[in-house]
Amino acid sequence: MTNAEASTETLEGFVRRRFAAEGSEKDVHVAGSGPAVVVMPEMPGISPDVLRFARWVCDAGFTVYVPSLFGVDGAYPTAEDGAAVMKRACVSAEFRAFAGGGTSPVVTWLRALARLAHDECGGPGVGAIGMCFTGNFALTMTLEPSVIAPVLSQPSLPLDDPAALEMSAEDADAVRERFVRDDLRALAYRFADDRWCTGQRFAAYEKLLGDRFDGRVLNGDAANPEPPPFFRDVVGTPHSVVTAHLVDEAGHPTVTARDEILAYLAERLLPDA
Repeated sequence: MTNAEASTETLEGFVRRRFAAEGSEKDVHVAGSGPAVVVMPEMPGISPDVLRFARWVCDAGFTVYVPSLFGVDGAYPTAEDGAAVMKRACVSAEFRAFAGGGTSPVVTWLRALARLAHDECGGPGVGAIGMCFTGNFALTMTLEPSVIAPVLSQPSLPLDDPAALEMSAEDADAVRERFVRDDLRALAYRFADDRWCTGQRFAAYEKLLGDRFDGRVLNGDAANPEPPPFFRDVVGTPHSVVTAHLVDEAGHPTVTARDEILAYLAERLLPDA
């Protein structure tokens, strides 16, 4: 199956829109009804596994907005193609993949997307779910007042410093103040032996947010042992909790994590349900 064929098939049910803001224009795939949740893709793009998770969010009573930030939408790339996407993102002006770079500029566009989603869907606010390369974006998106339910799944930036956070000092202070002022809580997941998102990173979040950071760790042996090629050959470690390394079996730890995320979104965004 070619990437183009995979894109057509796996994106069924989503409406592709073009959203321009903050000097940038990108595709966004939208589906569902109810309060809005921005589901950001993991590296190397909006794979069928990311879309499967987005559909679960839809089925839980939400409108999902899945922005196209890199890669081929709807495709499982080869390991080689996925590595090329990652290399391009690492040198892109939109992302700050390495320590010392501060907050990635693309977050400004993502905050504008959250504002649009809240205007369109209503409700008490917007959820933001980041994964891998975009994991930390869910946290810095809370500087947009409409974002009230951040979820960080295996946040992996900066790539060269496992104990650092991908945000400027000013944004870190502002995020801490927002969490206290509006009584926010961040839900986060990683595998215990993930070399891209280590215990040092979760410790840094805990230092920033205290008990408002709810970091949960799954045993590495719970990860899907046969993930797609990019995750097998390039990532090379248990990593993607609710996508590539999820095992879709009742009672499985990764499915429990998925259900906890859906319950958290419902608590924050569907308080009267």
